[in-house]
Amino acid sequence: MRHRLRTRAGFTLIELLVVLAILTLLAGLVGPRVMDALSDSKTKTAKLQIEDLGAGLDLFSLDVGRYPSTNEGLQALVNDVDGIKKWSGPYLKKKVVPQDPWGNDYQYRFPGENGPYDLFSLGADNREGGEGEASDVVSWE
Repeated sequence: MRHRLRTRAGFTLIELLVVLAILTLLAGLVGPRVMDALSDSKTKTAKLQIEDLGAGLDLFSLDVGRYPSTNEGLQALVNDVDGIKKWSGPYLKKKVVPQDPWGNDYQYRFPGENGPYDLFSLGADNREGGEGEASDVVSWE
């Protein structure tokens, strides 16, 4: 009977440490790939939003005969900001100008330096330039 009491099921400290080491190795290998996929998805989301905003700008231009000025900005796509003649918006489905995936406003310039207008996100760092997730996402590329 004594022998039965000693053979209870359970894990030893060594077994628990081995499992913990394996989980740490897996997290070290998988973690960076998950983070890369997350940053790539934010960049792709920004590109898609810029395309949608560009379509709204083109519709605005067809109705009004010009793109919104820099001062009117992207708000001209959802609000008749200055009583613009022939404005028949809103030109965005959600009737709200979205922020980029990093929580910053999209930048808009008219006339543009790289096309009729420049529409871009400054990326994760909210500064011009940068690399990786901090790189700018632009409408002209």
